[in-house]
Amino acid sequence: MGKTVQDILAMIREHGIQMVDFKMVDINGQYRHVTIPAQNFSEDTMVSGIGFDASNYGYAVVEKSDMVFIPDPDTAVIDPFCEIPTLSMTGNAMIIDSPENRPLPQYPRNIIRAAVQQMKDSGVADTMLILPEFEFYLFDQVGWEVSSREISASVDAVQSYWNSAVEGRGVVVPKQKNYHIAKPFDVSYECRSEMCMHMADAGIAINYHHPEVAASGQFEIEPQLGEVVHMADATMMIKYIIHNTALKYGKSATFMPKPVYGEAGSGMHVHMLLMKDGKPVFSDDEGYAHLSREAHYFMGGLLKHIHSLCALTNPSTNSFKRLVPGFEAPVTVGYATSNRSAVIRIPAYAKSPDKRRFELRNPDATCNPYFCYAAILMAGLDGIKNKIDPHENGWGPFDVNLYHLPEEEKAKLQGLPTSLDEALDALEADQDYLTAGGVFPKELLANFIAAKRAECRRMAAIPHPAEFESYYNL
Repeated sequence: MGKTVQDILAMIREHGIQMVDFKMVDINGQYRHVTIPAQNFSEDTMVSGIGFDASNYGYAVVEKSDMVFIPDPDTAVIDPFCEIPTLSMTGNAMIIDSPENRPLPQYPRNIIRAAVQQMKDSGVADTMLILPEFEFYLFDQVGWEVSSREISASVDAVQSYWNSAVEGRGVVVPKQKNYHIAKPFDVSYECRSEMCMHMADAGIAINYHHPEVAASGQFEIEPQLGEVVHMADATMMIKYIIHNTALKYGKSATFMPKPVYGEAGSGMHVHMLLMKDGKPVFSDDEGYAHLSREAHYFMGGLLKHIHSLCALTNPSTNSFKRLVPGFEAPVTVGYATSNRSAVIRIPAYAKSPDKRRFELRNPDATCNPYFCYAAILMAGLDGIKNKIDPHENGWGPFDVNLYHLPEEEKAKLQGLPTSLDEALDALEADQDYLTAGGVFPKELLANFIAAKRAECRRMAAIPHPAEFESYYNL
């Protein structure tokens, strides 16, 4: 049963809340916020909302930009990072119309809700459950400069192999040897445990946390499976908690996919399954890897649209520095069981019918999670609707290590985009599955593509330090 306005007012009284914070999401998937004194919060706040200018969020043209934000009481949590007692809520953006407001179609939370409604209307399922894995780096120092006189970036993690000669440190991790390493090498254990406790307080159940492969401060936190809209909200909160807890410990967290040259990149693998009337849609004892025909069609939809999906699941130029061979990142369009070299992996350990699922391995956490999860759902639904069989289309199953195939065999495989520009080209050509039912407005996709094209042009125009290494003395 959902929270009511009276429940929120009771929380304010019980916890001595002095400020109520409303967290909104911009087109890039970053939090912005507006705060009001707690005594100003009332039932009218939940009806009339908080006014804001959507043009500054990347959603609307200036002359039609006045919107209101309606908080969702079910998202109310006490913000642990505010010294003044603060209650935080997210919610939905609405267009100011008379006599009633209506959802702003471009707002991320409205898009994921629309995608879920599309799923329900299709009759395929009534619930999508997802589990995103959060890989990230924790640095002790980070700095960069992009100017006419200097283009540089530097990072440091005290336990990294490059500090082996630093007097007085002594505890260092060899390159690419950080996976599950224990104390004393795991120097951020308490920091990550506190992150997970904050997540639990925010209603986000956690499976575990652990050091990841990269010795330069890479880690992972994995939540439990959850309903897709809840997990989109949780993704924003998890990133918020990781960033803020890291700062408390004098560290800096980044979800940048490839912050360290020569070390593993950070992804956000997304596990998924569908339910209908409480029963698993993806389970079949007789199917390949015990997955149903609907599960295979869903995978087929993902693989058919994977190039355009990458524009939404991997929306940074840095994303494609991670999607390269040699670091367990996927590079091949295909599916397989227990095989991390294919873009879709079916985990062999998910044996019970209600846990049988697969993971999409290319996404990273620079994405707007609402766009990412909605696009994944829409691609999968398109696969089910059109009976797109991944095996018949030559996408697997690939039960071999695709990195180690002979070059002539690799040449026969279809690869992921190698740049953001390439992914944006695909999104321009392949977006009907996203706009079906009006879930993704065409205007939003056009604005998104234009903004990302501008990013690509800017990045392409900046000299790279490695270019000095290669070309300065020619």
